[in-house]
Amino acid sequence: MFDIRKRYFYFFFILIFLGLKQGFAQHLSAREQAKLDHQQDSLSHFAFDIVNAPEAEQRFRSDSFFIRMLVRALKVPNSFYYAFDSLETISKLYAPDSSFRIFTWQVKKDEFIYIQRGAIQMRTEDGSLKLIPLHDASMFTAKPQDSVRSSANWIGAIYYRIIEKEYQGKPIYTLLGFDSYDIGSNKKWMDILTFNDLGEPIFGGPYFSFKKDSANAFGKNQMRFSIEYNKDAGTTFNYDSSLNMIVYDHLISESNEPARKETYVPDGDYEGFRWQNGKWLHVDKVFNTALNDGQYPQDLKILNDAGGIDENKLREQSELNKKKAGDK
Repeated sequence: MFDIRKRYFYFFFILIFLGLKQGFAQHLSAREQAKLDHQQDSLSHFAFDIVNAPEAEQRFRSDSFFIRMLVRALKVPNSFYYAFDSLETISKLYAPDSSFRIFTWQVKKDEFIYIQRGAIQMRTEDGSLKLIPLHDASMFTAKPQDSVRSSANWIGAIYYRIIEKEYQGKPIYTLLGFDSYDIGSNKKWMDILTFNDLGEPIFGGPYFSFKKDSANAFGKNQMRFSIEYNKDAGTTFNYDSSLNMIVYDHLISESNEPARKETYVPDGDYEGFRWQNGKWLHVDKVFNTALNDGQYPQDLKILNDAGGIDENKLREQSELNKKKAGDK
């Protein structure tokens, strides 16, 4: 029964993707499409080397060329509707209401330092470019969870999910993202994105309500949330629309060293956040009994062994975001 359901949903996603891709393509003229196809061919080479070049100097040089060429490509009218499917090491997510999309990726300096890159492209009525670059300030921040931030001091992540909610008539976007972080541990982030009256992005905010989770104690000024865990551990951190919850693994130190986050691994239980009255309310225990491996659907694997992004799953989610406004 489970396999039948999986095949059904996969077929459903493909139909949506093909239909939406055709619909979005109607915004592009043949000339615009051809120009962006040509630009994408050049971009894909540098996007690949950002992750796969053996030396840091090569990775950063490719990153520099990629950024300049991406901006040039996005200046093509109606580029918002071009999917850039060939950029497999770059995350490209549309908001559920299609008001913007976010490009994110990371550059590895060495085993200890990963730098995230990003930009928000806003949808415009005339097809012109409105692009907001995101500058990663993670390495300069001792307490990244406790502050509201702008695009100039963004806490970087490679985003794999955007959840749209609404409170008092205002859209509130929750971003789920991945950060390779350092040599021993990874992080997954849950951040909030809103836009002020000037259309400027604001990251974080008082949208969390919880007492304590297994890995961290949280104060009143919690503006975003993260888990940090062993580099080799597989973790769940994703939104389940049927539960109206973000569900993530309950973590424990496998060596009984709670101060060392690189020792944290899932123990089979799940915690979560449920949207209620404009806040994500923390839930200590999502299920009454621990689940065995594979019983709960895992979130998509952001990076493969070569550092590339699972483009098919990411595109499916982004295309679904373009199709519906999401759970409000």
